[in-house]
Amino acid sequence: MNVDVMIIGGGLGGVAAAISACEKGLRVCISEPTDWIGGQVTSQGVPPDEHKWIEAYGRTKRYHNYREKVRSIYTEILEVTTDQQPFNPGNGLVSAICHDPRVSVQALNEMVLPYYLTGLLTILRRTDLVEVDRQDRRINRVMVKHKDSSKITEIVAAYVIDASETGELLPLANMHYIVGAEARKDTGEMHALEDANPKDIQAFTYVLGMEYREGENHTIAKPEMYEFWKEFKPDFWPDNYLSFYAPHPHTREKRKYTLFQEKEGFPLWNYRRIYDKASFSNKWGAGDITLMNWPMNDYFLGNVYEVSDQERAKHEYQAKQLSLSLLYWMQTELERPDGGRGYPELMLRKDIFETEDGLAKYPYIRESRRIMAEYTITESDVSPHSQQSKTGVKYKDSVGIGSYSIDLHPSIGGRNYLDIPALPFHIPLGALIPKEMDNVLAGSKNIGTTHITNGCYRLHPVEWNIGESAGELVAFCLKHDKTPREVREDMQLLRAFQEQLVQVGIEIEWPADFYK
Repeated sequence: MNVDVMIIGGGLGGVAAAISACEKGLRVCISEPTDWIGGQVTSQGVPPDEHKWIEAYGRTKRYHNYREKVRSIYTEILEVTTDQQPFNPGNGLVSAICHDPRVSVQALNEMVLPYYLTGLLTILRRTDLVEVDRQDRRINRVMVKHKDSSKITEIVAAYVIDASETGELLPLANMHYIVGAEARKDTGEMHALEDANPKDIQAFTYVLGMEYREGENHTIAKPEMYEFWKEFKPDFWPDNYLSFYAPHPHTREKRKYTLFQEKEGFPLWNYRRIYDKASFSNKWGAGDITLMNWPMNDYFLGNVYEVSDQERAKHEYQAKQLSLSLLYWMQTELERPDGGRGYPELMLRKDIFETEDGLAKYPYIRESRRIMAEYTITESDVSPHSQQSKTGVKYKDSVGIGSYSIDLHPSIGGRNYLDIPALPFHIPLGALIPKEMDNVLAGSKNIGTTHITNGCYRLHPVEWNIGESAGELVAFCLKHDKTPREVREDMQLLRAFQEQLVQVGIEIEWPADFYK
């Protein structure tokens, strides 16, 4: 194949990059390891984590269109009985748009359909990147292997965007990159480690979906590793891991959770609920549905990249066993308010992810390999301790905005939660550009952040913005015969590119009303 843009990874960043590039008439190819596009919001099963202004601003126009398409799918195919505005399908606490991953698959497929039908976009599903041909500062071609047939497809591209979940392109292209936690002396960050630790990577999670079916018994077979996980107690955990006690993500004090709403405790069922039966006519008798992405099924005993294939398989298996063991424990042993034990009414919804075991198609990856970027975002850029404005650093090369606290989950290096304030921030173009390459861009969580700032730049609307801006940049560079670095360093070119972003609905500054 010969294309203008090769995108490694069909997650939110990859899809946004493809849409923006195709809209400019570029030929695009995406390689995606699963059979779903959408990444963390689909194959990984994580409803959007968003800031409180998301309905009005702080997102791109295309991301707004995606969110509204999700809502319209529900209102078009189901009888919605609530007049709630804005409509939240699951009424989950984590987001104003908690919804079924399959709805996002539908919404995103509809968004790319015009380019798919007209031949601008090719999506190679169930493929893995296996080889990269790099010469000096350019990648000339990449090769992907099809999981089902072992066929190899070679793609020649003018530009390559790495939008994969783990920065898969970087080692295969022999690029310099960072993984894990940096040392404080290297980044100057208040919360960095004294010494660098490449293994200090956030936990990953295998998500599953559950429906509550009143009066029914849906107890699964006892997982093979159930006894191990039942007895497992990390040093920094206040109780056994299979319990409803965990460190508070902010204070780290012992925090009580509950399954459903009770007088005391944080209700996990409501946290990522994706179907609230009270909002629909419910003539089919469906119960509430929630997704299990909770403190108790974060897996931090090992990683799934920077390790051998055998090691990866071991940790994927153990992480899946953790999620299934938590479900089985809730079905059989969790203490109920009425004095009984277990909720056999919890039904594993294998259809949600269309997998045999009922678990997500792909693990939820919070932290990727990161490029050695033209600009690296550090804690002081976004910290209220360092910045006096209502936002973080206002970069002259801003290509987007976002907001989230610095939220780091327990790490493979054995560290507890780290959750510290971060100001609403900007996305600098320099963070998308690798120092050593001329035709490669970062398009997702692999941009130039640190281990610390990854915690606020990894969320859904930010990943989308990063990918969308990367796609727009490729189109701009091809049109003007310039490299990304030249665009960033030439003020006239940079301003013209930023005007292009604004025209397509990418906000590069927080609105004036935000500061009032």
